Amino acid sequence: MGKVTGFLEIDRHDRKYEPAGDRVRHFREFLIPMDNREVAQQGSRCMDCGIPYCHNGCPVNNIIPDWNDLAHKEQWRDALEVLHSTNNFPEFTGRVCPAPCEEACTLNIDDSPVTIKTIECTIVDTGWKNGWIEPQVPEIKTGKTIAVVGSGPAGMACAQQLARVGHEVSLFEKFAKAGGLLRYGIPDFKMEKHLIDRRAEQMAAEGVIFRMNTHIGKDFASEKLLEEFDAVVLTGGSEKGRDLPVPGRKLDGIEFAMDFLPQQNRRVGKEPLGLVKPILAEGKNVVVIGGGDTGSDCIGTSFRQGAVSVTQLEIMPMPPEAPNKGTTWPFWPLKYRTSSSQAEGAERDFSVATKEFIGSEGKVEKLSIVRLDKDMKEIPGSEFKLDADLVLLAMGFVHPIHEGMLSEMGVDLDERGNVKANTQDYQTAIPKVFAAGDMRRGQSLVVWAIREGRQCARAVDKFLMGETALPR
Repeated sequence: MGKVTGFLEIDRHDRKYEPAGDRVRHFREFLIPMDNREVAQQGSRCMDCGIPYCHNGCPVNNIIPDWNDLAHKEQWRDALEVLHSTNNFPEFTGRVCPAPCEEACTLNIDDSPVTIKTIECTIVDTGWKNGWIEPQVPEIKTGKTIAVVGSGPAGMACAQQLARVGHEVSLFEKFAKAGGLLRYGIPDFKMEKHLIDRRAEQMAAEGVIFRMNTHIGKDFASEKLLEEFDAVVLTGGSEKGRDLPVPGRKLDGIEFAMDFLPQQNRRVGKEPLGLVKPILAEGKNVVVIGGGDTGSDCIGTSFRQGAVSVTQLEIMPMPPEAPNKGTTWPFWPLKYRTSSSQAEGAERDFSVATKEFIGSEGKVEKLSIVRLDKDMKEIPGSEFKLDADLVLLAMGFVHPIHEGMLSEMGVDLDERGNVKANTQDYQTAIPKVFAAGDMRRGQSLVVWAIREGRQCARAVDKFLMGETALPR
């Protein structure tokens, strides 16, 4: 723990944002880092709560009180070692994780949790700044070969763990650069991509072989993958977006969020777009359908591209602004949240459903919308129309793409269409094939992907060697 009376003496203080009028002019990160001494003071607020519920709130089970205490004492290198013991990429989670650990913090009973996410990010950024983070090259090679398919956070974590115990790991990625959703889904203003490149360089030095622009099932036969490697780990994403099959759906200007967002990330990263149709919000009235993180990312990207207006529609009712802590803590509560992108000027509407897309000359111009009651039924006479030059569908993802690799391999799928594997051995119906991350659990958080990648690496190592020293 930090200072015994720290939580009584020191108020919660967290990172600030650049003003909205400034940050919408660029795609760089806009969180203003705190001074290390100030962060150390925040670490001292971690109290001796007896049962650290933050452990349970954190999917990777970060040892939060320990590195809060070390941050409080300004022992940053020791804090980094503790942080890395459970999380391969804390600079990722320190930027894009929604921080369920803070919701679980005992001090959150009074709405003033420890600034865990900021402390985490400061620890790892301090480590990089001081050159403390170096490749961990294995002393002995096992001779075992492993293919990891999908270079998102699950694939990167799995590949790094396996390489560090001496296996020869090939990380396959269908796109030009590593990172998966971190690279092509999350905007640069939330996480700049040089952070991924830096970790990829570390992993390459540790022995991971990166095979980019290699689409398994197209550029590289699935059968060949099974023949050439001792184990195969499937860590692709849940990429099939949920559609909205209402009249007018085929009008031009109605796009999936995950066709829109990767284009802008490629522009920022100076990657060619190829032959795809450019999707831009400049000068348009944009409507985002879906109230989650992907929808929020569409809002921020649209404003930076020069949208005239952005409206976000959510089919669910507006959540309460202040949940009852007696019934929700220490679990993740349903409450009204405003993201940095939403705060940049988006209009938000709840309990609404799109009935029809309306347009002329093949282009969308309006949405016909109806309001819903508390039972999610349409309210008669509540229909209204909304101008829209660009509609972005951000309603989540249903399951991974089945066509190609998954159908060729013949892995079993669960009732939701994800690759079927449990969280004990992560094995699919094919003994040497494993699955982890969104491809196994469905659309989820970066921190869950890292956890599953690490746990799957342990299962693969035990499968190949009969025993393992990798942590679970």
